[in-house]
Amino acid sequence: MKILVTGGAGFIGSAVIRHIINNTNNSVINLDKLTYAGNLESLFEVSTSERYTFEQVDICNRAELDRVFKMHKPDAVMHLAAESHVDRSITGPGEFIQTNIVGTYNLLEAACEYWYALTGTAKEAFRFHHISTDEVYGDLPHPDEQEGHDLGKSLPLFTEQTSYAPSSPYSASKASSDHLVRAWLRTYGFPTIVTNCSNNYGPYHFPEKLVPLVILNALEGKLLPIYGKGDQIRDWLYVEDHARALYKVVTEGKVGKTYNIGGHNEKKNIEVVKTICSILDELVPKESNYSEQITFVPDRPGHDRRYAIDSSKMQKELGWTPEETFETGLRKTIEWYLDNQTWCKNVQDGTYQRERLGIDR
Repeated sequence: MKILVTGGAGFIGSAVIRHIINNTNNSVINLDKLTYAGNLESLFEVSTSERYTFEQVDICNRAELDRVFKMHKPDAVMHLAAESHVDRSITGPGEFIQTNIVGTYNLLEAACEYWYALTGTAKEAFRFHHISTDEVYGDLPHPDEQEGHDLGKSLPLFTEQTSYAPSSPYSASKASSDHLVRAWLRTYGFPTIVTNCSNNYGPYHFPEKLVPLVILNALEGKLLPIYGKGDQIRDWLYVEDHARALYKVVTEGKVGKTYNIGGHNEKKNIEVVKTICSILDELVPKESNYSEQITFVPDRPGHDRRYAIDSSKMQKELGWTPEETFETGLRKTIEWYLDNQTWCKNVQDGTYQRERLGIDR
């Protein structure tokens, strides 16, 4: 099987490619524009495999997409290419509209034209797997707002039937791309599958996101900024667990279905940061505790209060459950960043130095 992975040099995409090359006999074509968050160093361990090919292509370039499909003849597409940082979408939504909506449209058109020309079992077996986010659903009731409720108890979760209510330019652009994918299924019979995931964390994560930002700032003695009171709740999913799930979906999932993928780890942001500090206190002790570097800053505009996913459908239909708890996954993540300081330095080329984004346009 030959799988075309868009955004394969990104955080989740590179984890998917490493999983496929290291654990299956399938081949991968990595299609990536190599924006600031794309880094081929994340694929160093598999880059010499005969089953791995890289194409530097922007999904907004239809002619190049047609060339890639014609040359490589994939059996499936896993579409992860996207602008993904909420704060950046607040400051500059245009890139998110262009890549996440227009780019997805171009990819659908190119893939659908390619699929139409297939025959027999090749056409029947082809899949277009669109990878999305739980942020398209908006947010959920927060336990602080529910008198008598504790975190995770009797509170609703996102399911595959939850209505869309995106809050940010990022989530709105991803919701739009989800709708396009489903429209191509309904209108053209194009064999699509959609997945929506919770917050990912793990190795090779670009340091604009909470977990790597806190780890690197803590090690350098910088402040650890927490939005608002730090009471925003997220469901945390270890990226390698997510990669396993995505491969299961593209190879075993049913056309037309949506699968929610979560880590079953609801945590307040302040808990996440304090846990990171506690592990660093143990692994890299210093005179003071890392938690003394925590500082509270004004909240992000339109910040969702709580995300949490019900991934029981993944378990029942595809036999997938996460292997890592938040504590085991977070320790592995911190140890990886401690052991890979060169990667951390190389991925920050001067365009981003862990400053706050998403305040002014």
